[in-house]
Amino acid sequence: MAGNGLEAIAALERAPYDVILMDVQMPELDGLEATRRIRAARSDAATGSVDATSPWIVAMTANALAGDRELCLAAGMNDYVSKPIRPAALAAALAVAPSSLAASSSVPSSPPTSGGPDA
Repeated sequence: MAGNGLEAIAALERAPYDVILMDVQMPELDGLEATRRIRAARSDAATGSVDATSPWIVAMTANALAGDRELCLAAGMNDYVSKPIRPAALAAALAVAPSSLAASSSVPSSPPTSGGPDA
């Protein structure tokens, strides 16, 4: 678990992750900029295509205003879930992840129902 965007990037540099649940509003470096940096580090500058090792990034935010989803997707996130997190919404966001991620991931088939500090 990372406390801010800089920690999320550092964690990804230490170990590969299939899925990142990225909080949009974090101190030091927000989730939008962290995602932009993650995508930039894992894309081909000539073609702009993201490589196969790039994680599936799901935005997690309390903001549910018109246009927020589009901002997250434009930053390079793959999906968007608003808080409070509904287990069905999180499961749906993870279900559309590429099948190679689902096959190699240790994500449980149904998300936990107990809330954490960000839930």
